Amino acid sequence: MTDAASIFLVDDDKDLLRATKQTLELAGFSVSAFSSAVDALAALTPDFPGIIVSDIRMPQMDGLQLFDRVQRQDQDLPVILVTGHGDIPVAVKAIQQGVYDFISKPFPADRLVQSVRRAVEKRRLVLENRALRKASEQVRDDLPLIGQTPAMERLRHTLRQIADTDVDVLVTGETGSGKEVVASLLHQWGRRKAGNFVALNCGALPETVIESELFGHEPGAFTGAQKKRVGRIEHASGGTLFLDEIESMAPSTQVQMLRVLEMREVTPLGTNEVRPVDLRVVAAAKVDLGDPRQRGDFREDLYYRLNVVTISIPPLRERRDDIPLLFGYFAERAAKRFKRDMPVASSPCTGICRITTGPATSASSRISPNASCLACSSSPAARQSRSPATSARVCPCPIGWTVTRQASSATCSTPMTAMCAGRSRNSAFRERPSTTSCSATASCVPTSRRAMSGTSPP
Repeated sequence: MTDAASIFLVDDDKDLLRATKQTLELAGFSVSAFSSAVDALAALTPDFPGIIVSDIRMPQMDGLQLFDRVQRQDQDLPVILVTGHGDIPVAVKAIQQGVYDFISKPFPADRLVQSVRRAVEKRRLVLENRALRKASEQVRDDLPLIGQTPAMERLRHTLRQIADTDVDVLVTGETGSGKEVVASLLHQWGRRKAGNFVALNCGALPETVIESELFGHEPGAFTGAQKKRVGRIEHASGGTLFLDEIESMAPSTQVQMLRVLEMREVTPLGTNEVRPVDLRVVAAAKVDLGDPRQRGDFREDLYYRLNVVTISIPPLRERRDDIPLLFGYFAERAAKRFKRDMPVASSPCTGICRITTGPATSASSRISPNASCLACSSSPAARQSRSPATSARVCPCPIGWTVTRQASSATCSTPMTAMCAGRSRNSAFRERPSTTSCSATASCVPTSRRAMSGTSPP
C-alpha cells in the first residue's frame, strides 16, 4: 500500500528537505515537498490519503502550529514532527496533544521510514472505515434488498451484473414484493445514478392524463393546457424511467411507448418537434405478461421489446428465513419514527414467522413492525412512570397472527383487547382464551381466514 501513499514533507532547510525526500522516495512513497507550513496547509485537501512529516522550528508557522491547524481539519490525519533540538518537554506535550511520532535529529533513515509506514497504514485504515460507514449509511437510507437466502443473493448478483448496462428491464413479482426497490437499485448501482429516477404508476392515472404525463405538452395542446409541461419520459433523459403496473397501460399509449423504446425519441402533445431522449426503461408487472391469458390486451410486441432482461422477485413465502430480518429492520425504523422503544420479539414469535401460510410480502412486513412499536413500546414519559417489574416489553406477534396462552406466571402488561381496537378484520389480533393479557412466553400461530373474518375457531 505504500507505493501509492502520499507524504507531505515540510522543512525550511532546502538541503535537508531534498535529502529526506530522496530517502522516502527510495522507500516507495510519493512525496510532495514544501519549504513552509503555510504552503503545505494550502495544498491539504479533505480526506487527504497520506500523512504529514514536518520540522518544528520554521518561520511564519512552526510544526506545532501546523499540527494544530491540521487537527481542526482532520483529527485522524497522522503528523510526524522532526526537530534538531532534543527538547523532552516539547516532545511530551506534542505526543499528549496527538502527534503521531516525535523524531529528534539526527536520525537513521530506517527510523523515519518505519514510522512513516506505520502512520500510512493507520491512515489507510481510517479512510477505509470512513468509506464503509458512509456506504452503510447510504445502504440503510436507500432500503436495499434485505435478505440472506440464496434467492436474494442471486437477485443482488444479477442486479450488479446488469446495473451498468443500458438494457431495458422487465421486473415481475407480486404486489408488495419490492419491484420499485429493484428498479431504484438498478439506477443507483449503474452509471446513470447522476440522472433522474422517474417513477410512474400506469394504473393510477386515467387514459386521458397518462399521455400528457408521459410525453408532455405544449401550451394550447388541449383545453386547460395553459403552459408547457415536460413529460416524464423527457425528464428521465440521462437517467431511468420506471413504469409500474405497465400491464394497466392503455392500448393507445402502448403504441406510442413502443416507438419511444425503438427510436429513443418523444413528440410532446401539440407540437411536431421530435426530441431525442437517452434513458433506461424499467417496467414492472404483477402478472405474467408472457402468458396470453394473463396478458389481456397488452401488446405482444411491446412485451418482447421490454423482455430483453427479466428479473423475477421471489415472494416472502419462498424465502421465509428473511421474514425476521425484514421485521427487525422495519421495527427499528418504526421505533425511531414514533420515538418508542425497539420491540423485542420473543423466540416463539420469531420461529413461527417462518411458517406463515398467509400472503407475505415486503409491503405487509412493514405494517406489523409499526403496529408492534405502537402497541408494545412506550414513550419516554411512560417508561419513567412504569414499575421495574413491567419495564421489559415483549413484542406481540405480527398482525394477522394468533396469540395462544401458555402456562407461565409472568404476564406482559399489554392488553390484547386494546390492540384490537380500531383495526380492520384482516389485521386485528384475536385472543385465545379471551383474557386481557397475554403470556410472556406466548407463541403464535397463523390466523386462519375463518378467524380473521370474525368466526370463532373450531
